[in-house]
Amino acid sequence: MEACLDFIRDHLVNTETKVIQATGGGAYKFKDLIEEKLRLKVDKEDVMTCLIKGCNFVLKNIPHEAFMYQKDSDPEFRFQTNHPNIFPYLLVNIGSGVSIVKVETEDRFEWIGGSSIGGGTFWGLGALLTKTKKFDELLQLASKGRHANVDMLVQDIYGGAHQTLGLSGNLIASSFGKSATADREFSKEDMAKSLLHMISNDIGQLACLYARLHGLDRVYFGGFFIRGHPVTMRTITYSINFFSKGEVQALFLRHEGYLGAIGAFLKGAEQDSPNQYSWGENYAASSGLMSTSPELCPTQRARSGTFDLLEMDRLERPLVNLPLLLDPSSYVPDTVDLTDDALARQYWLTCFEEALDGVVKRAVASQPESVDAAERAEKFRQKYWSKLQTLRHQPFAYGTLTVRSLLDTREHCLNEFNFPDPYSKVKQKENGLALKCFQSVTRSLDSLGWEERQLALVKGLLAGNVFDWGAKAVSDVLESDPQFGFEEAKRKLQERPWLVDSYTKWLQRLKGPPHKCALIFADNSGIDIILGVFPFVRELLFRGTEVILACNSGPALNDVTYSESLIVAEHIAAMDPIICSALREDRLLLVQTGSSSPCLDLSRLDKGLAVLVRERGADLVVIEGMGRAIHTNYHASLCCESLKLAVVKNAWLAERLGGQLFSVIFKYEAPAE
Repeated sequence: MEACLDFIRDHLVNTETKVIQATGGGAYKFKDLIEEKLRLKVDKEDVMTCLIKGCNFVLKNIPHEAFMYQKDSDPEFRFQTNHPNIFPYLLVNIGSGVSIVKVETEDRFEWIGGSSIGGGTFWGLGALLTKTKKFDELLQLASKGRHANVDMLVQDIYGGAHQTLGLSGNLIASSFGKSATADREFSKEDMAKSLLHMISNDIGQLACLYARLHGLDRVYFGGFFIRGHPVTMRTITYSINFFSKGEVQALFLRHEGYLGAIGAFLKGAEQDSPNQYSWGENYAASSGLMSTSPELCPTQRARSGTFDLLEMDRLERPLVNLPLLLDPSSYVPDTVDLTDDALARQYWLTCFEEALDGVVKRAVASQPESVDAAERAEKFRQKYWSKLQTLRHQPFAYGTLTVRSLLDTREHCLNEFNFPDPYSKVKQKENGLALKCFQSVTRSLDSLGWEERQLALVKGLLAGNVFDWGAKAVSDVLESDPQFGFEEAKRKLQERPWLVDSYTKWLQRLKGPPHKCALIFADNSGIDIILGVFPFVRELLFRGTEVILACNSGPALNDVTYSESLIVAEHIAAMDPIICSALREDRLLLVQTGSSSPCLDLSRLDKGLAVLVRERGADLVVIEGMGRAIHTNYHASLCCESLKLAVVKNAWLAERLGGQLFSVIFKYEAPAE
């Protein structure tokens, strides 16, 4: 404890800190020592309040915080998406003893029971039985043991007749039952395993009984007893399933050991109103869930807990669901779960490894005046490379692994080494070039007949979407051929019929009444937004449809940001009367998404955008680009019409979807009547 406090004093205490919040028994036991060492006042916070605050916080703010554990399935971990309504639930906190709390709302909870047989019992009895004093060594022993050597099973009592009872022969009839009659020594490993089973089964049954008594079907297990240990999670899960006949769900938490500490932090931050903000896990600074097979990754040091570090980013604006989601509780942004799909996982991890040199080069080039850019870029390379290696061995380290989480981790690592926008210069240059062509593109469109123009507008949107520096096939072309432009991109596109082609259905819809308001999620800077998106926006405005154009709040790859879109729109308005009057009359509104990702999570959007969508009665959603319409939201169900369109700029993905490089996805969907 003293060494820990010395570390905090030397590295973490700043001059503004006057008070430190602490909870648990140690807040009382070590209060004087903490105050003396840190020269700070200690505020002791209520344990149960902190515990629930911390649990509510992680369930609401950390994607894929909770998971089910299924030992014999692949993958073993099944992560839950952030459910919009987390209440009510049962929290079983396993520390020295067991506390059982029913949580009904943000601040209404009730301690309904507990047990003195918990983590301390396992440690204490384990120490007596095995002479092993360290908790983690006990868990290690248990993982190597065979409990059936010590426990009396149903088949030991009934032999083959157990089937007539409708019971499994492997069911434990009596923990440690064989030790009473056997005249031999038992191994430490077997005794530790038997003890772990006994206590975990007991906790599981107790949790199940309380859940049934209070009509709850979700039980979260917290505390620092579990530590992501497979045997413990498996036994508790088995116990809950067995006693509830599958009606109660056992859920574990990635950050289970830190609920009280997070709650105490939030209590201290109350004057900053932490609930007014949304938070996101920073993948660059957080270590992941440990591997169940440490031998797979010998380079990683042995860890006792599920993870070592959690870092959260406070986002400046609250994030909420898109009001147009058909069912927010079942919405999953990502199209492919790489934790589940081994072939896709190997491909994408290799793809991100191979792209790393290019990203490093781009990062250095973006800061020519900086003397330490190369050094920082090298640190970025090492950090991201090591994250990719962790994910090769532990794909579940940060929850469900997806292309989105790989992209987001890369952005977080770039930010950590102060490369917030490596593509800023590229974007400025491309915006300048595209703006020069805007009027000739619109003149050419205006000269076409109505039906011809609609197809040309869609082809323009698709051709614009080719200009994506995040796709290796494209960046290779753009690096080698600086003359590659809008017309060349149109020629690259797949001829109709496209890979997914509901264009005819879209054209028919356009012959009907205009939409009231279209929400468009834009993708890239340059040709994409200026020559692809804006002419499409202009046509919608001309039809009498209002447009909300949503762009990223912060930079990612060469995606257009909200602040860049304002500058682009101003330039276009100076050239085009339709755009100019629409901006002036608030029929064209530019907004930020609240995201800084190349992908799109419709359950975490800027609150201001959600309010606007409701106010304007948006009845069409347009999502463009591979990251937003293929890697995410390909299967998203909305309660209004939607267009999802992208050019597939990755040969492997194109082949998997049944097409070739530069295949086209044009997906028009209308909700069922």
